[in-house]
Amino acid sequence: MSHVDPTRAQFDAFKDLPRDQPIEMLNLVAFRDLANYPGDHDLARDGLTGAEAYALYGKHSGPVLAKVGGSILWRGGFEAVLIGPTEETWDAVFVARYPSAHAFLAMVADPAYQRAVVHRQAAVKTSRLIRCAPTSQGGTFA
Repeated sequence: MSHVDPTRAQFDAFKDLPRDQPIEMLNLVAFRDLANYPGDHDLARDGLTGAEAYALYGKHSGPVLAKVGGSILWRGGFEAVLIGPTEETWDAVFVARYPSAHAFLAMVADPAYQRAVVHRQAAVKTSRLIRCAPTSQGGTFA
């Protein structure tokens, strides 16, 4: 099963969580071999790879991320699954930080972001977007 956009129930559950605190979003993304743009999109017949389309998403959505006060906190390269489904592999792994859920919601509602998201939808074969609350605790696993 492919997971590219949230379901209505997932988005409603997200919106039901507190909105006035910082959030961090764990992003796990697997790309399509070839981007799948809508037939009427200017890039529909250009033969872009999923990675190329995702790079366009980053280029066009990055200014909106910055405008709402968000940033990429961490980015890394996927190597192997130690615990979990071994068939899940990821082309992009990163954590995005937002000053609040309000900021995230402002980003996804921004017209420039909405124009950019078509590149993400064309690029992504499947993904996981996991909301996390930052904590000041550290030093051990518990």
